[in-house]
Amino acid sequence: MGDAVKVETPLPFTEGRLKVIITGAAGRIGSGFAEFAADRFELLLLDRPGVDLSGLGAYGRTEHCDLADLPRLTELCRGADCVLHLAADSSTAAEWDSLLATNIVGTYHVFTASKTARCPRVVFASSVHAVSGYAPGRQISPDAPVNPGNLYGVSKCFGEALGRYVAERDGLTVLAVRIGAFQKPDAASASDSEWMIGTFVADQDLYRLLERAIRVEGIRFGIFHAVSDNWFKRLDITATRELLGYEPAYDFMRLSPVFKELFTGLPHGHNPSGAGSGGTSD
Repeated sequence: MGDAVKVETPLPFTEGRLKVIITGAAGRIGSGFAEFAADRFELLLLDRPGVDLSGLGAYGRTEHCDLADLPRLTELCRGADCVLHLAADSSTAAEWDSLLATNIVGTYHVFTASKTARCPRVVFASSVHAVSGYAPGRQISPDAPVNPGNLYGVSKCFGEALGRYVAERDGLTVLAVRIGAFQKPDAASASDSEWMIGTFVADQDLYRLLERAIRVEGIRFGIFHAVSDNWFKRLDITATRELLGYEPAYDFMRLSPVFKELFTGLPHGHNPSGAGSGGTSD
C-alpha cells in the first residue's frame, strides 16, 4: 500500500451516533452527505457567514463560521468526534488569493482547531486534481508522488501534507479522500459526459465511503481514492477497498448510453480485453 497508509490494528468500525462536524455543509457534497448521514451521526453543519443554511436544519444543528475565525472554530470543535472538512474553493481556475484564504489558511485552521479542541479525527476532502498532472490513461496509486494539474490541486496537496504532519506530530487521525468527478448517476447519461469516464464517483458511493472514513479504526493517516467501480479507474481504489471496506455500486460505463450497450449480458467486472476492471497501470 506504500508509506502513505499506516495501519496500527485490525479495522473494526465504530457504531453509534458519533458527533461529526461538516465544513462547507451547504455545498453539493456537504448537503447531500448531511441528508444521507442525518440518522447515522449527530451533525453540526457549518458554512461561511451569508450562506443560506435553512435547508439543512432537518439534518442537524447549523452554524455560520468563517474558517478565518480560529477561536470560534476551535470552540465549535469541542466535544466532536470527527471533522469532515469539505469547505474549499473548488474551482480548477481559482486564483491564488482565493485558494490561500480558503484552501490553505482555512484548512490549517481546521486541523489546528481539531488538535486544540481534542477532536481526534479529520477526514479531509482532497481531490483527483492533486494528481491530475499525470498523463491521461495512467492509473494512479495513492502512494504515487503528487502531481497537481492546477493551483487548486496544489492546495489539496498542501492539505494532504498538513494532514500527514499533524498525524505524525500531534496524534490526530487523518484520512485524506481524493474525490473524483462527483455526480448523481443520471449525469452519466449526458451527451458530453465522456470526460468523467475514469474519475466518475456516484453520490451514494462517495457518501458510503465518507461514512467508512469517519468510522474506521486502526488508521493513523491514509490517502484514499474515491471513484466508483468504473471499467477504467484513473484512481486506483485497491487500498480504499481493502482498508475501508469500500464497495462502490456504480460503474460509469454501465450508466452511459454511449457505452452501456457493450455491457449488456456481461457480469460486472468481466473485461473482454483481458485487462481487468481496474484499468491500465504503469
